[in-house]
Amino acid sequence: MAIYFQTIANGLMLGALYACLAVGFSLVWGVLNVINMLHGSFIILGGYITYFAWHFYGIHPVAMLPVVAVLMFTLGFVLQRVAINRVVSAPVLTTLTLTFGLDMILYNVMTYWFTATPRRITLDLGAVNLGSVVLPVDRLLGTALALLLTFLLYAVMRGSNIGRAIVAVRMDRTAAELMGIRTDRIYAITFGIGALMAGVAGVVFAMVFPITTNVTGTWLGKAFVVCVVGGLGSVPGALVGGLVLGLVESFAGFWFGPQQAMTAGFVLMLILLLTRPTGLVGVKGYE
Repeated sequence: MAIYFQTIANGLMLGALYACLAVGFSLVWGVLNVINMLHGSFIILGGYITYFAWHFYGIHPVAMLPVVAVLMFTLGFVLQRVAINRVVSAPVLTTLTLTFGLDMILYNVMTYWFTATPRRITLDLGAVNLGSVVLPVDRLLGTALALLLTFLLYAVMRGSNIGRAIVAVRMDRTAAELMGIRTDRIYAITFGIGALMAGVAGVVFAMVFPITTNVTGTWLGKAFVVCVVGGLGSVPGALVGGLVLGLVESFAGFWFGPQQAMTAGFVLMLILLLTRPTGLVGVKGYE
């Protein structure tokens, strides 16, 4: 029985990280109807900024969170206004191709400058034992930060004028424009928030997993699965989707081996697409 408690604990910690990873991707997809292929590279870029600040200047990763947040929001905001806004009303294949091209540029620039050598921030914080369940403190810290950041985004979406404007644009762009909301500005802010959440997720991931450009596709795939499982455009959907994916991968790794964990996640996604395309907590019309 102890091994099952350990598997559940591992799955929940992993799921919280997945929720933080995917919530920005889900927001951009749900509001702009843009499948942002840059998301995986944004995560790795946030991780690289944090790693080099820690490696060369000894800056703690937690202290880098606001710095990375500002840098990534600015990058996302500018990219949307300069490039993506020009095709935001085009068919989804056009925006998909544009973000894929931008991702290839960012991916190759990062690989050229930073190489593909895996790097990781090693904090050596030890572990907490709860009976027979062992919880590494660095992963607990990452889980707490991921949940806190996800909750902060939820609070912004629910309690601020910007958040309410984003929700209004997502529900009905034409009605929002008639109410005086500048949709182009809201789109840019939303894309900036998506990049911000990807960057801070990279900060958290750099404390838990090795950072390398070779995993940009892996993290993008995780974000995609979480959105389909939880539902598009909602913070609770990303949280539910992340936790479910984390538990499924944890148990699949325990029963069938770690190499089958990702396969189980994609099988779950296909089942949801066939049976509940809105996701577990999604809204009809955003599937």
